[in-house]
Amino acid sequence: MNTITEQISFLKEEAETNSPKSPKSQKRTQGGIATSNVMMSAFVSGNAEVFPQILDLHVPDGAKIADVTYGTGVFWKNVDLSRYELLPSDIATGIDCRALPYENESLDAIVIDPPYMEGLLRNKKDHKAGAGSHSAFREYYSNGDEVNHDGPKWHGAVTDLYYKAGAEAIRVLKDKGIAIVKCQDEVSANRQWLTHVEIINHYEGLGFYTKDLFVVVRQNKAVIARLKKQVHARKNHSYFLVFVKVPKGKKRSQMRG
Repeated sequence: MNTITEQISFLKEEAETNSPKSPKSQKRTQGGIATSNVMMSAFVSGNAEVFPQILDLHVPDGAKIADVTYGTGVFWKNVDLSRYELLPSDIATGIDCRALPYENESLDAIVIDPPYMEGLLRNKKDHKAGAGSHSAFREYYSNGDEVNHDGPKWHGAVTDLYYKAGAEAIRVLKDKGIAIVKCQDEVSANRQWLTHVEIINHYEGLGFYTKDLFVVVRQNKAVIARLKKQVHARKNHSYFLVFVKVPKGKKRSQMRG
């Protein structure tokens, strides 16, 4: 090399060749395909149509699933039961979702869908709601006598039931087990209650990570028997909440997928 300039140029080229490439210089290869065929978060549909899609997305084949508020099995009407080991139960069969007979960390998934109207949880039978547009609740949940409690009243009875069922769910689920919870917000004593928010906050305190949320909008309009003055929007949507049990020693912020 005859000049200092040539020597400097040679050394630069050699350094660039031998030095490892910085992360910024490495190109990222994107995987996957472009498609619109994905599951959405909101449906104008029925529970029987939405529930199988939630299982497809969140519960693997072969999973042992306890539906602890099975009722007439509406959720499972369109599910291929050969794909799962289903353990159906209900208060009408003698199993209370707040005191399950399963061993600790023995289930892969659990389904919780208790009555979410405070009117169905009153102690006196002649004070119970559900004789009109919600009469199906009485049929599905042991004729409206599914809860005999001395705990909170009104809306507090609803959340108390969900909270105690959640405590049992965290006990019986394996690490990373799935809890699918059906709920609906309500107006009780002329006050708005965002039940799905209350459940999410409480379940995360129990040790769950809120992985997903689905909104189901009813396809028909509710009929009001006696309406004097409307002060809140009538609820025509409900939620499926999907929770994952956070393994011991992990934080919710570490949960992925």
